[in-house]
Amino acid sequence: MPYQQYNFKPQTFDAQKKRPDLRLLYISHSSYDKTWPSVLHSHPFTELFYVLNGTGTFQTETQTFCIAADDLILINPHVMHTEFSNGDAALEYVVLGFEGIAFETDGHAPITCLCKNVKTIRPACLFYTRSLIQELHDRKENYVEMSQNLLENLLYLIRREIRVTPEAVSVGKTSQECRMIEQYINAHYAETITLDTLSALTFHSKYYIAHAFTKYKGISPINYLITRRIEEAKSLLEHTDFPVAKIAQAVGFSSQSYFSQAFRRETTLSPDAYRRQFLS
Repeated sequence: MPYQQYNFKPQTFDAQKKRPDLRLLYISHSSYDKTWPSVLHSHPFTELFYVLNGTGTFQTETQTFCIAADDLILINPHVMHTEFSNGDAALEYVVLGFEGIAFETDGHAPITCLCKNVKTIRPACLFYTRSLIQELHDRKENYVEMSQNLLENLLYLIRREIRVTPEAVSVGKTSQECRMIEQYINAHYAETITLDTLSALTFHSKYYIAHAFTKYKGISPINYLITRRIEEAKSLLEHTDFPVAKIAQAVGFSSQSYFSQAFRRETTLSPDAYRRQFLS
């Protein structure tokens, strides 16, 4: 093979363009079939949703579209969204959460949620997402710097492929403890959770947690927990024939009567009346 050399010609640095204060929050790898209940939710940060296998439906407050392998969805902050698996095959996907940037079109038109198929760069997407998972799992020396660089490289690749522009957005003074509480409740809503539980989780007093979370979310942590349980219960009432007592237990209520009272307070309907709306 003849000798080849490619000289690097960096672009002139523009001091006016500051590097975004991009920060990786998490990466998750999930696989759910059609029985998994999912509800609309939002985050105060940006998410990248990459489908590995299976088919499903992605939904926002204004859009509903089909998704399949190698579809990549960009979800800007505060956009309500959820996903559902189609058929018996599980929908397998990776989700990255990060703050510091949001996306808009190359023409600087704002977007809420954008879906593009990126089959042509599948090997690179798999490399970066798997490498990120490995780095955060192993937590070896300099894993933070490695993870940040992997995320930036992935976003540069996406920018090149689907022609979107990442724009810096200010990262508010959102309490890390409040984000931790929100994520904990979302993951463990079916378990017994009290202010004592959350106090032990964050090493802060119950008073501080109640006050800080209410300021962060606009709702107290216990009321957020109840609302989260009610949303899951609504999905089960709509999509299953489970008895009301079983649903109450499945979403974390201590009794059917307490569940019915909370459900009526949130929806003005009893669980049975709510279910009847969806019977054919």
